[in-house]
Amino acid sequence: MGRNNSMACYIADMTHDDATPTATENTAATDIHGEIPPALIAKADAVLDWRWEQTPIAGHTWPLAVAADPDAMLIDACKRQDNGETGVIDPFWAATWRAASGLDQFLETQQLDGQSVLELGCGTGHAGISAALRGARVILTDGVEDPLHLVRMSSHAIADRCEIRRLRFGIDRLDQTFPIILGSDVTYLRQLWPELEQCLMDHLAPGGVVLLSDPYRIIANEFREWIGKRPWSYTEHKIEMKDDPEHPIRVMELRRG
Repeated sequence: MGRNNSMACYIADMTHDDATPTATENTAATDIHGEIPPALIAKADAVLDWRWEQTPIAGHTWPLAVAADPDAMLIDACKRQDNGETGVIDPFWAATWRAASGLDQFLETQQLDGQSVLELGCGTGHAGISAALRGARVILTDGVEDPLHLVRMSSHAIADRCEIRRLRFGIDRLDQTFPIILGSDVTYLRQLWPELEQCLMDHLAPGGVVLLSDPYRIIANEFREWIGKRPWSYTEHKIEMKDDPEHPIRVMELRRG
């Protein structure tokens, strides 16, 4: 798949709403999150243009802080890379993906109350916030710092159950393990699979479960074959989505073999 086609594929999987936030939406964010500390808002404002997006999470309509124009951010990053600029990271974290919504829906079937949960590559934090709203204590992580400023605001109302940390596969390691690890759309780069697996092995508690979601991408099919040859047991779940029943979300359940 070519780069431009790949980018178009990712944009198509976003679940963001392009509408400009209304006063009502901002009021709803204030109602749920209360008064967000000005320091958090200032840090987010310094990073990018953002807005509140009303998002169904765990049976609630929850305000997520998201990039104001994630499509433009992706296109700009591609142009900069094509022009030879180094160190430019594709900002796939800038929007909520359908895979996160599917994982949120799947979490309805899990016993999360009182559990310790790690979310990898959290992006907007959708799946981790879903787990926290269902009673889990969650550490939400991403490999880059920018989205974490937004996640801190999105999770402010449940900050007693949410910790926000930077975690880069193959580089960083937390000093604890978790019975449940979540990840949505974290299998899209083949070269990161070994680092992702090492991260899972470093942080999964004995007897724990890993839940990874994706919209049945070809690259994730290849990941399924790759991980199946390694010391993991694999179970696949199909999640039918109300927004587009013809395009379900897959949840890959991994347990140490």
